[in-house]
Amino acid sequence: MTKSPFPGFDGLMTLSRREGVDIRPTLLRVLTDLYVQASSHSEDEQRQFVELATRLIDQVDDATRAAVKARLAIYPSTPAPVMQKLGLTAAQEGRRIPLAREIPAPPASAPAPLRAPSEAERRMASNMALQPKDAAEIHDIFFRAGPSERAQILHNLEQTPLKAAPRIPTVRAKRAIQILEMAAIAGDVENFAFELGDSLILPSRVATEIVDDSGGEALAVAARALDMPSPNFQRILLFFKPEIGTSVNSVYRLSRLYDRLSDRSALVMLAAWRGSTLAVTRAKYQSSLHDSERQRARASVHQPRPGVQPGSAPAVRTGTDGSPDR
Repeated sequence: MTKSPFPGFDGLMTLSRREGVDIRPTLLRVLTDLYVQASSHSEDEQRQFVELATRLIDQVDDATRAAVKARLAIYPSTPAPVMQKLGLTAAQEGRRIPLAREIPAPPASAPAPLRAPSEAERRMASNMALQPKDAAEIHDIFFRAGPSERAQILHNLEQTPLKAAPRIPTVRAKRAIQILEMAAIAGDVENFAFELGDSLILPSRVATEIVDDSGGEALAVAARALDMPSPNFQRILLFFKPEIGTSVNSVYRLSRLYDRLSDRSALVMLAAWRGSTLAVTRAKYQSSLHDSERQRARASVHQPRPGVQPGSAPAVRTGTDGSPDR
């Protein structure tokens, strides 16, 4: 049997037929977007694209069909059956296509002022060990950054000599992937976050932050740390993150980031997530420990001297002749 050039889409087709789950519009958009990325395709790739696309075109709404038609109308290698299905006309051989006017380059914008690197960023580019405080700062920098900045941070982590977290055992990772995918399809956020934190040895606070992250890059890092296959990650995006799954650009951007993300980058970020927990714990108990030390010091300074116990008489000093000493 020939291996499908679109892994994961067969399973999505089966899931799309389930009651209450309709991902066919998103599936057709993603399928088309992935197909037009390559300038040429093998016969098997073309055959499977025709089979999937012609089946989905009749099952989606008009807006999706129009968007797909616009993409394939300007793609030179659109298969004839798909063009016929969409009502497109093949360009006549030898017919000249009018060229659009050249778009002027935008004016060069002033360069952004350079920001002095933080201590954590300097450690990321140095040979120093990752301390809890630095791990917490890397954690905060990553979650505050935008999509392009996050991609650059992950690229930099691959080049740094920072110590990465140990790999998750294969058996545990496979079990976690199955549970996470089932929870994603069911929309069970609570169990998804619990399994993510349990498998990656993360506190619930960090696991919830990863799950609630709207960009999706944190989820990609967590999935790569589990060595999750790309089709499984794409299915989780489509089902578990509807705000991402309904956007072709977001799905493609995160899929491309995931395929380029190295295991080392993900494991270094995992180590930073774990280390940030230590920093938060230390900060939480630092003030209470400091106050306890101050209380003990204050008590030792103002401790009263031992006095005469009730019922006892003070000692009377006597002279050599036995008479009281005056």
